[in-house]
Amino acid sequence: MKENIQEIGFFDIVKERRSVRIFDQETPFDHQSVQKCLEAAILAPNSSNMQLWEFYRIPETSALKNPISRLCMNQKAATTARELVVVVTRRDKWKSRAAANLSYIRETYKNSPGKKQKQAEAYYGNLVPKLYSKYPLWSITKQVIAWVMSLKRPMVREVTESDVRVSVHKSAALAAMTFMYAMKAEGYDTCPMEGFDSVRVKKLLNLPKDSEINMIIGCGKGLPEGVYGKRFRLPNEEVIFKV
Repeated sequence: MKENIQEIGFFDIVKERRSVRIFDQETPFDHQSVQKCLEAAILAPNSSNMQLWEFYRIPETSALKNPISRLCMNQKAATTARELVVVVTRRDKWKSRAAANLSYIRETYKNSPGKKQKQAEAYYGNLVPKLYSKYPLWSITKQVIAWVMSLKRPMVREVTESDVRVSVHKSAALAAMTFMYAMKAEGYDTCPMEGFDSVRVKKLLNLPKDSEINMIIGCGKGLPEGVYGKRFRLPNEEVIFKV
């Protein structure tokens, strides 16, 4: 029975979550809920457990709140937000994140080294560097290697630099969605935004060149007029297929 109650609660959250574009300026807002929900978000699944993301909190009291709202094209979801969260991908940190995984694995298996440790060390010490390293023509070379190997057995084909970039952004998006569901569970609303000047936002946050902004999320207590119409989704049979 307990599991059923939890399941119903989750599906209620999924159904109630909407992208809210106007936030209440009067109701008290608990900024600690944002921290709590971001800590839940980092538990989201991510490719190879590399965790190539960062989250920048910009509360309404921050000197950067108004400038970044302007760089979000003055969307009401930004200007009325009680806090903004900038989701940033850090593909450039792959070496330190791979090293962190290796260190954790060695510590975990130090008293019982075996096959699992060897496999994990080979993965983070050999395969990950091959996938994430950048050399002249390396992206094309990886694609050729994957094609040759695929002639004999199933092979992952998405190995180019563009593919790696997409993978990192997918992981960041999974964390962002987890964050938004968590905020709804806390009684707050969110709005993910893609309409912003990424170059100027990066400069304002002093982000490194190789970082990328995945999305900016406005947070607060939504007002009814902040939901722009009833939810529309295509019929299930147009998007769900059993084969």
